[in-house]
Parts: sequence; structure tokens; C-alpha cells
Amino acid sequence: MAERSASPRIAVEERLFSLVLALLATEQGLTKTEVLSTVQGYRQKFVVGGDNTSLERQFERDKDDIRELGIPLETIEAPESSGNNQLLRYLIPKGAYDLPADITFSSAEIAMLSLAATVWRQGSMSGESQRAILKLRSLGIESTEPVIGYAPRVRTRENAFDPLRTALDRHQVVTFVYVKPGGSAPRLRTVHPLALVQYRGRWHLSAYDEGVEDRRTFLLSRIVGVVKVKNRTFEAPTETGLAERALDELDALWQANVARVRVTPGSDAEARLGKRGTRVDAGTDANADAGGSTIELHYTDVDLLADELAGYGPEAEAVSPERLRAGVIARHRRTLEAHAPTEGGRHGN
Repeated sequence: MAERSASPRIAVEERLFSLVLALLATEQGLTKTEVLSTVQGYRQKFVVGGDNTSLERQFERDKDDIRELGIPLETIEAPESSGNNQLLRYLIPKGAYDLPADITFSSAEIAMLSLAATVWRQGSMSGESQRAILKLRSLGIESTEPVIGYAPRVRTRENAFDPLRTALDRHQVVTFVYVKPGGSAPRLRTVHPLALVQYRGRWHLSAYDEGVEDRRTFLLSRIVGVVKVKNRTFEAPTETGLAERALDELDALWQANVARVRVTPGSDAEARLGKRGTRVDAGTDANADAGGSTIELHYTDVDLLADELAGYGPEAEAVSPERLRAGVIARHRRTLEAHAPTEGGRHGN
């Protein structure tokens, strides 16, 4: 028996768009087999008389995505075949899907909305952008307006974002190795993702930690290696506002932590840190007589702040708290040791 040639990869938004068009075009509805064997994105993988279990699961997920868009996908049960899921028919009533008469988009507006959606196409918001593109295309409005000749792209620096977002949407348990602030050895964590939030330019995960049996917040940049999504799911929490709660907790932590940093006047450290912090009044600044000025900074992670301050070299001196000061000094010492000449006159690697 000849092997089947590899199927061309069909983009998610193209498959969903084709499914919407097919379900809009039918009046009687399509069975699951008809969808899988004829619609672009499914038919390339469909095996006649074979095992299509994985393709059926993909169809079930796609139905959920379509409904999340607000598209009224309906299921019709044949009276003579009650209870037979294989004979269920699916369709999208065109009248229920059309835009209200008082809502219209010009071709220029569609062009700009489409461009905005593609900004995140390959970044952290790829799932949302794909669904947005599908919604715009399925409105049936053609755009003849010129747009920018290239699409800007926004990417998250943390590789952990995409698998965590997928697990969050599907309520799947994940494991990852995490370096706790101030800790020396990373630890394996098993968690239930509850919310992903961006706070002051950094992504955080709010999750239930099975190891401590309580909720914890994890900084994505502290996750080491690959996030592993387990086949095990957890019950979705009934409470709402989990993202808002996580942001409130981070904001409370930021407000509570205050550092004092002495900066060299006219330096890059003074210019950058001065925009984020508050200058201490000269009358209460013990460093003023030494020709420097002191800035108060709020922070959420003392080690990240120590990394930043160490990068300014002699332009910034951590005054307090003591843990921050010790962290900056330790980083400077490691730098000196890494560049200290060896006994034979060579520098260390």
C-alpha cells in the first residue's frame, strides 16, 4: 500500500474561515463526516473508512472557537435518528449571523482592523488575532484601501507564554522548573493556570500550586526550560476576576517595596531611574553632601532590580534595603572574578 504524501499545512484561521463559509452556505446543515471530508483544513487529513479520531477532536475544538466569536453555530438532530451523534447536522443561520442594520464598516475600517489583528499574529496574542482575522474576513466586506506594506509583529520574550495560554484556555495542569526569588536551586512546580497578566512590562502567571496547596504568582522570566502541558485537567474555578485579583496583588507588592538608590548626577542611571522614581528631598538625603542624589524606586522583585542596578556600574549605588544592596555588590564581585587575571596572566573564562 502506497504511503500517503504529507498534507500541506493549513493555517488555523484558514481552516476556521473555511468551516464558517461551509456552515453558512448550507441550508440543511452538514454532518461531521461531510465537514471532515470536504472542508479545507480537514479533508487533507481525512481517511475514508479509517480512524479520524484526532480530526474529530480538532473539529470539536474548532466549534468551541467559533462559538467564542459569537457566531451562532447550531446543532440539528434528525427526528428519525435521535441520539445518533454521527448524524447530527451543523449549520450557521445566515440571518442570525448578519450584522445589525445599524452597524457598518467601511473598507478603510476593515483594512485597519485587519492590520491591527495581524500585529500579534506571531506573538503572544496569536490565538486572539487568528480569531479576529476570521471574524473580519467572514463579515464579507472587501477592502480596497491601501495599508502598510508590512505587518509589525509583537512577540513575548518568554517561551513559556504560549503553552501556558493554551493550558489556561483548556484547564490543563502544567509543570515547569522555577527559580524562586532569592533561591539558589530551581524547583519543579505542578500548577493549575488561573490567569496570565502583564504588570509593568513583565508577564506573570497566577496559578494554584499543588505543592503548597495554595495560589501563587510566578514571573514567566523565572521559568527554566520547557513548560510541559499534562493530559490531566482541573475543574475551572467558579470565581470571577482572577486576572484583576492577580494585578491587585502585584500592585500591592509594588507599593510595599521601596528601594533607595544613589545615582551620579548627569549619568544615564539618573536619567532613566529618575523617570520611574521619586527624588529624595536634599534636606533628608544623607548622600547629597557626597555629590550624588538619591531616588526612591518601587519594585516587585528585588533580584531583578539588583540585576538592573548592577548594569549601571558605578553610576548607581543601592542604599537600601540591605538585601538589594548585598545583591548588587554580589553581582559586581562576580563580574570582577570573571575578569580577574589568572595565575598565568590569562583572564578567566
